[in-house]
Amino acid sequence: MATKLPPGTTGVLALADGTILPGIGVGAVGEAVGEVCFNTAMTGYQEILTDPSYMAQIVAFTFPHVGNVGVNLEDIEQFGQGAQTSARGAIFRDLPTPPANYRADSDFDAWMKRRNVIALAGIDTRALTLAIREGGMPHGVIAHNPDGQFDLDALTAQAKAWGGLEGLDLAKDATCAQTFTFDEGLWTWPEGYAKAGQPKYDVVVIDYGVKRNILRALTSVGARVTVVPADTSAESILARNPDGVLLSNGPGDPAATGEYAVPQIRKLVDSGKPVFGICLGHQMLALALGARTVKMDQGHHGANHPVKDLTTGKVEIVSMNHGFTVDRDSLPEPVMETHVSLFDRSNAGIALAGRPVFSVQHHPEASPGPTDSLYLFERFAGFMDAGK
Repeated sequence: MATKLPPGTTGVLALADGTILPGIGVGAVGEAVGEVCFNTAMTGYQEILTDPSYMAQIVAFTFPHVGNVGVNLEDIEQFGQGAQTSARGAIFRDLPTPPANYRADSDFDAWMKRRNVIALAGIDTRALTLAIREGGMPHGVIAHNPDGQFDLDALTAQAKAWGGLEGLDLAKDATCAQTFTFDEGLWTWPEGYAKAGQPKYDVVVIDYGVKRNILRALTSVGARVTVVPADTSAESILARNPDGVLLSNGPGDPAATGEYAVPQIRKLVDSGKPVFGICLGHQMLALALGARTVKMDQGHHGANHPVKDLTTGKVEIVSMNHGFTVDRDSLPEPVMETHVSLFDRSNAGIALAGRPVFSVQHHPEASPGPTDSLYLFERFAGFMDAGK
């Protein structure tokens, strides 16, 4: 390829259409292919890069200063390790700065190296974001080589050959290998993460790529949390006689994971147990109730998304991270739309009329508001109280 890279280039982003974005390599050395998306959050980069929902994606941060507060062992969202079960790469406007926060136990660059996250700095992230907004999320390869040597033709070909997220079941890789319990509570200053109190409910969480803070939010409303693998049968779950079941977030195409998950979700709904879905769990609950899901052009990724709860009239500022959405026109009776995005009017929540079954597209545990959506866990607890 004839593209001449600027002096000092140690990293590139090669897109499937032949676009080459040169910059400075950060984090791990190597290359990774994925879907390139942008995230508009001003904080939470560690949580974003350890969210399993970003598996097989390369995240471009629109906020220019990333790495300011370093990283710590407490704010990791995933249970797996490294980029295998979270974001494959990251793109920044500026080089990560040294940490300046009392909670930091490592600098950002060293942390990415240890976790095998490949990153690229010095990119015009505004231009990249505009391109994604206009043309959708492209397939790309992010590469870091301290020697500055890149086979641009091969990188472009790799990006072009990648099949993308549609039809891809990633939950099977993001899920836990075996059942476990969790007893950590939400974070408060200056105490940190609390231990769960005396439990009032038994909740089974089906792990499609669950975030730790979802589990913390559950314990905060009195749940004893048991996490089970994504392919666990409804019969095995119901044999535990839970007070409620939570369908977790996760990566990939909901229709692909739904091949084995949706039949089990239908059985759980039919059991009469309270069921609460979040993100991928929301999408697969919708599939189980007869709706459709579709791929979005640019998705929703950020911590400043306004969503309206149609049941209360309340507007919440929420965190979102999804590239698929529930087709609101496909919602059958008696499924009701309960939440809607005020950015593009896409569906953000559903409920099954007359049943303790509901879900939301956004992440109520992520607290950008900071507590705008935590009431959803209280709503879930209310359903479990009514079922006792």
